[in-house]
Amino acid sequence: MGDLFLTRRFYWLLGSLSVLFLIRFFVEALGALPFILLLAGLTAVVVDYGLLFFTSGKITGERRCPERFSNGDENEVTVHLRNHYTFRVRLGVVDEIPFQFQKRDVYFSRLLSAGGNDSIHYLLRPTQRGAYAFGAVRVYAATGLRWMERRFMIAGDQVVKVYPSFLQLRKYQLMAEANRWSETGIRRKRQLGHSMEFEQIKAYVPGDDYRTLNWKATARTGNWMVNNYIEEKSQQIYCVIDKGRLMKMPFDGLTLLDYAVNASLALSNIALRNQDKAGLITFSNRIGHLLIAEKKAVQMREILEALYNQQTGYPESDFERLYIAVRKNISQRSLLVLFTNFETLSALKRQEPYLRKMAAYHLVLVVIFENTEISKLLADPPVDTEGIYTRVIAEQFAYEKRLIVRELQQWGLPALLTAPAKVTVNTLNKYLELKSRQAI
Repeated sequence: MGDLFLTRRFYWLLGSLSVLFLIRFFVEALGALPFILLLAGLTAVVVDYGLLFFTSGKITGERRCPERFSNGDENEVTVHLRNHYTFRVRLGVVDEIPFQFQKRDVYFSRLLSAGGNDSIHYLLRPTQRGAYAFGAVRVYAATGLRWMERRFMIAGDQVVKVYPSFLQLRKYQLMAEANRWSETGIRRKRQLGHSMEFEQIKAYVPGDDYRTLNWKATARTGNWMVNNYIEEKSQQIYCVIDKGRLMKMPFDGLTLLDYAVNASLALSNIALRNQDKAGLITFSNRIGHLLIAEKKAVQMREILEALYNQQTGYPESDFERLYIAVRKNISQRSLLVLFTNFETLSALKRQEPYLRKMAAYHLVLVVIFENTEISKLLADPPVDTEGIYTRVIAEQFAYEKRLIVRELQQWGLPALLTAPAKVTVNTLNKYLELKSRQAI
């Protein structure tokens, strides 16, 4: 009896019969009508119960979803259903999704014919990395009479791991292969610099850089000849992720740390595909994870696994420890893409000595995040005195961010101020620009 549930129609029947018997107490003309209706109702309920519980029919099915979810992206979940009854049934389906989604309305209605199949598709967008536990899929089956329902449990507990946005990674990878960067706002930079790796001497064609003219070969052949250089490979690219308390700020459901993690994953993938070496450093008040830059086949998987468990904390980030770790473990000049956040100029100046010391040995690209909520305040004109004060304070915060970028540039550190949602595209753009300028 634990799988038996009475429907609203059943309670409406009881209520109506009760009212009818009450009316008959005062109106004797109704005669035996209430008793006849009561008998008919009880007969219908017994028939409904027998069809659901005393026939060989049942409802079976399963839940299908990826072994891992992509953080910040829509992930599809499918529930397959099959009706083994010899008559049509009406189903109510409740999927017990992980508590992290905080949704209590994952309910679906379906009408299945005898021996029929159906599938339910819906999307889930996780905003935190980690393990997500699904519960059972509860199916409530009812006949056409709909006096009661029988519950079926068609799927058990299931744990799905939520990883950094590998769906986004695939998108950028496919666009890189198809040379369609501009469709996502990523700009291809023309290779204007010269690497030190000579390839060949070839005949001059319009568009070649005249600074590469080889005068000796030109004099020997009588035709204009130029030196051809190839882009240097195997440069080291490190994504350095700050896990301090400022990276806990949420925007559109994701923290700044999650945006940095997704951007680091995409940048590492593109760097490896460009034959560069990709590495990873995470830190807060101590060094969290340090993965030496390599371009081996399993490097991308190791980066993904390392990023899976990264969490923010409340201590202040220790840039001195970061500098010591960089000097100790990275000997070759590398590009360090530092994902961090400074809200005030004074906070930046406290870390100035360590940033400038790292910049003496490596190219340090500092990626800081724009507060898009402040940008929204600045976009709306004030309508009262309070709005004017709010706008002035917002302008002060926005101006402070621009001062931080200017200060970094004065120290010789390239800086990137970006909205959280655009950090991946803007970081990849900056990486391509630095590569084209041979700045690494």
